[in-house]
Amino acid sequence: MQVPFDAYLDIETTGLSALQDDITVIGICLADHSDNRLVQLVGGEVTRTNLLRSLRRVGTIYTYNGRRFDLPFISLRLGVNLAEHFDHRDLMHDCWRNNLYGGFKAVERQLGIPRRLQDVNGAEAVALWWRYRLRNDKRALNLLLEYNKEDVVNLMALRERLEGFRCTPRR
Repeated sequence: MQVPFDAYLDIETTGLSALQDDITVIGICLADHSDNRLVQLVGGEVTRTNLLRSLRRVGTIYTYNGRRFDLPFISLRLGVNLAEHFDHRDLMHDCWRNNLYGGFKAVERQLGIPRRLQDVNGAEAVALWWRYRLRNDKRALNLLLEYNKEDVVNLMALRERLEGFRCTPRR
């Protein structure tokens, strides 16, 4: 019997509204006990079929704020409720239980998880996508993909840190 992969998932979009905006990138780091593999679906590759194919051997999907953002966005735009097909663990809630608050990057700083692309954030990711689409700027696309890769790889690092983290009560 094959051991299922863990999937660390993050999406990039053209904005915050699942009703009006599109998914530009779905990044997935597939990890088992012996190997990690990065999958990035970009632009026209972002389909229900490609997503489900990428997740076919997955047991649990890990996200940060995925319960409120990534999974509902995917459900509305691609018509698939990942929480019905897979176990889902939103690491943001694990952070809260350990008195770690703020966005993903703030939590990374609190735990000492390094990030190479310090100046790229969600708003910049949208701008990078439009620079690629409107000007065929391949450097912008490569930077967007590197940002997304850092997000999914750091989700894995976050989970590892949380497993060794012990909550200290707030005063």
